[in-house]
Amino acid sequence: MVEASKVLLVDDEVAITTSLAPFLERSGFEVRVAVDGVAALAAAASWRPTIIVCDVLMPRLDGREVVRELRQQGDWTPLILLTKVDASNERSAALDEGADDYLSKPFDPDELVSRIKAVLRRAVPGTPPLSASDRLSAGELLYDRRSRRVWLAGRELSMTPRAMLLLEYLMGRPGEVHSRDRLLSTLWGFEFPASTRAVDHRIAELRRVLGDDAGQPRFIETVQSLGYRFVAKVARG
Repeated sequence: MVEASKVLLVDDEVAITTSLAPFLERSGFEVRVAVDGVAALAAAASWRPTIIVCDVLMPRLDGREVVRELRQQGDWTPLILLTKVDASNERSAALDEGADDYLSKPFDPDELVSRIKAVLRRAVPGTPPLSASDRLSAGELLYDRRSRRVWLAGRELSMTPRAMLLLEYLMGRPGEVHSRDRLLSTLWGFEFPASTRAVDHRIAELRRVLGDDAGQPRFIETVQSLGYRFVAKVARG
């Protein structure tokens, strides 16, 4: 019998944990709840969860501080941040700290389960995720996350900030199909009204800049009726 993945759910809102914990259990996970960041660090050390789902805004120790503390300890347990702070710089900062993914509140519990499964599929125990690497490479394509600069075959590329963020997100999760709605909510959030066409426009920009052919893609593939996928093999550095 396959052992259930252990989810540590961290949130100070009782209304969320009392409904979400049973839902995750019905979805096949073993679940424990921590009410703040201090309790989360203690539970992570004693229970050793498979993955942590952690709110950002909490008393005593917030979610980003939890991520920072775990990563400084060399603990690379996969972690998804839940946040009401719906700004692109906040989402980028979450990944820079070492979070594997993030989800904006309010969210569909089924979407959280999907994210958990996706993170666990690509996670390598004890190893930082690609999304936390300073540099990502795919053949002749090189992305420097710290400086937000991109090179192809040694030539630096110019693109809009939103296209840059989209490329970073896709490269950090190669082989995974991302729906337009998911990309829109994750990378655009609710900062301003936008439709999924905004995602298509930025994908078109990336293909133009990268010289990528939608019919025979080297980097970004359109998955009919589903969304987009980064198909090239991605490595650190």
